[in-house]
Amino acid sequence: MTTIIFDVDDTLYDQLTPFQLAFEDVFHDPTIPIEELFKYSRIYSDEVFQQTEDGLISLLDMQIYRIRKAMEHYDRQITDQEGTEFQRNYQYYQSQLQLDPDMKEALDLCVQHKIQIGIITNGPAKHQQKKIHQLELKKWVPEKYIFVSGELGIAKPDIRVFQQVEEVMDLDKANTYYIGDSYPNDIIGAKRAGWQAIWVNRRNHPILSEEYFPDYIIDCNTKIQQQLLALITPEN
Repeated sequence: MTTIIFDVDDTLYDQLTPFQLAFEDVFHDPTIPIEELFKYSRIYSDEVFQQTEDGLISLLDMQIYRIRKAMEHYDRQITDQEGTEFQRNYQYYQSQLQLDPDMKEALDLCVQHKIQIGIITNGPAKHQQKKIHQLELKKWVPEKYIFVSGELGIAKPDIRVFQQVEEVMDLDKANTYYIGDSYPNDIIGAKRAGWQAIWVNRRNHPILSEEYFPDYIIDCNTKIQQQLLALITPEN
């Protein structure tokens, strides 16, 4: 049986939009390229994410760290107060999230073709569940097939996350496709687990490892619906 499992952040919605709105509210600096700044913030977020999961640093400290380090690339030093205000505004705009229209069509397509759907997302349980509620993802995905690292106690790319999902969803690895934007967490994690991986690479990130290649890439010139149709139509 074919199974499609989705990441949430910057996969099912465009994470740049709330980031840009929060930046404009707090920093008011048109000389800083927003998309590039966002890329740096994600790199620094991934760098210390596991420390947050392990309770070594607080969630807010991690959030301030990632925007502070990103801003340093443009010789801009920010205070804890500015970092906190940015994060508060960022979370406010995240509460207004909407599904990416292409991803909504992809979810509808999976339902239409009776494809089993799941979600794996990294982050604190309460924070991620708010996004899941805002995006109304339970319209498409049964609650028992929504996996949040903050609830599991382990996070992508740890292979144990994928193994737990395999057990709960009774997956056939050869016909399981994981769709995500993070090359280290989503693509390497899925490939190490023996799944197929579809990389949503909206921001033209480089492939970081010669050992793990995505099976398919979705970029600005590719529609996710077309790729899914190619995968599921022969079987359905």
